[in-house]
Amino acid sequence: QVQLVESGGGLVQAGGSLRLSCAASGSIFSINAMGWYRQAPGKQRELVAQITSGGYTNYADSVKGRFTISRDNAKNTVYLQMNSLKPEDTAVYYCNADIHELGLRNYWGQGTQVTVSS
Repeated sequence: QVQLVESGGGLVQAGGSLRLSCAASGSIFSINAMGWYRQAPGKQRELVAQITSGGYTNYADSVKGRFTISRDNAKNTVYLQMNSLKPEDTAVYYCNADIHELGLRNYWGQGTQVTVSS
């Protein structure tokens, strides 16, 4: 059974940095796009950043220049380096991936809390 497990969330002061990791495990044939979403209290879940298997990246305007997404295909892992964090970045961050197992299916991680204090 495929699972996505996130780590690296926590509490940080404004201006600080955090690095999130998300590892996919299970009977994985290949992984297409991997990405990070976030959901703040009372708001809809939104895309933060996405990376294709070939390394093409896409970012939300609100994080461009501050966040960097990367992946290690050998480890089935995606990372999100978050710099210059702001209080408005506070949210639960979710990993997402399109994974070929028996067929192509979209998976979500359990979420990791990021809290930025002012």
